[in-house]
Amino acid sequence: MSRPKAGEKRKTMNPRTHLLLPLSKLVGLLLMSFALLAPAQAANLVKDIRLGVTEARTRVVLDLSQTVDYRVFLLDKPRRVVIDLPSLDWPSQGPEVSKNDKLVSGLRFGQFTAGKSRLVIDAANPVKVAKSFILASSSGLPHRLVVDLVPSTAKAFAAQVKKDREASRSRKTAKAAPPPAFKPRSKTNAKPVIVIDAGHGGVDPGAHGRKAQEKNVTLAFTRELAKQLRATGKYKVYQTRNRDIYIPLRQRVNIARKHNADLFISIHADAIKRKNVRGMSIYTLSETASDKEAAALARKENQSDIIAGIDFADQPAEVADILIDLAQRETKNLSVKFAKLVVDNARHKTNLLDRTHRFAGFRVLKAPDVPSVLIELGFLTNRKDEKQLVTSAWRRKVASALVKSVDGFFRGTRIAAAR
Repeated sequence: MSRPKAGEKRKTMNPRTHLLLPLSKLVGLLLMSFALLAPAQAANLVKDIRLGVTEARTRVVLDLSQTVDYRVFLLDKPRRVVIDLPSLDWPSQGPEVSKNDKLVSGLRFGQFTAGKSRLVIDAANPVKVAKSFILASSSGLPHRLVVDLVPSTAKAFAAQVKKDREASRSRKTAKAAPPPAFKPRSKTNAKPVIVIDAGHGGVDPGAHGRKAQEKNVTLAFTRELAKQLRATGKYKVYQTRNRDIYIPLRQRVNIARKHNADLFISIHADAIKRKNVRGMSIYTLSETASDKEAAALARKENQSDIIAGIDFADQPAEVADILIDLAQRETKNLSVKFAKLVVDNARHKTNLLDRTHRFAGFRVLKAPDVPSVLIELGFLTNRKDEKQLVTSAWRRKVASALVKSVDGFFRGTRIAAAR
């Protein structure tokens, strides 16, 4: 190392100054990179949804941040207009449907599959899609998808549904996968398999409270339940959905069977006109509903696929409806056993509905070889229930009661003994 000459000060390097210049350059480069990447990574937003009603037509307009590909088709029983789009970020609320609108009675929107969003329009009367088009952004206005609906006849509507169905089938190159075959339960020493189902999702919001939506309540609860079950180390846990996406009812059943589930728990939250009614309830499958309320609830929940714009005519009969009489007697008995454990363990954790254990023909419970229950956590139409349904402390408390019920179920069943 060279020494400084006489009278010369040694030059020292300030480490802060040494680092400052390269760091500032690095930050600048990073900001430039983000600026370049931002347009490509920005999500496509639906900025607004508008309905324009005149005597001659109803115009549906989606304001978009980018242009999109889309497909419009009709479905019947009930009559619906469906618009399929790529994955989009949707507004939290849609437009109110005018009482003067003679063509549209309601609409829903949201994620439908992993790469697809869907807008479903309920048709109050037979309609025709007069035209649909994209308007590019100009003069400060966003990109717009415009769909014009005009009055039609029942005959013309049915003919267009048939035409749209044929076009849809011609696009499908791969055959639909058959329902999972029955699998022998020969997994010696394996952990019991539990499938947890968050009701509704995506384009199907489910019941509404003053602030909360069922699809969000069920997803938050199933995440907590799955977390607690996995923490025990005793079980293999799967979720039918872990984000805001729609899963058809038949697919929820098939997910349970695909994983050779030993228990299927479907989580929901109810709504009812009588706002003083509150409390948790649990349902198991039966050919005959235990009461009129149970039957009405099953009918409502079984409409989920209709709400999401599913075309039943395009599904094989054995997939679209697994008949109740296929359910094995042992499976039903095991489902009832688990339901009773849930009632006993949840009694001191939350309010229970009178006659807590009920029976009805829920489609999501119809896996013939998987013990299955549907739990209604409470009523979103009751202020006290809604308030607790959205709190993490309540979720943890009630989920712990279900974990205790699962433990009791597998301690005393032949499933556990076989493992």
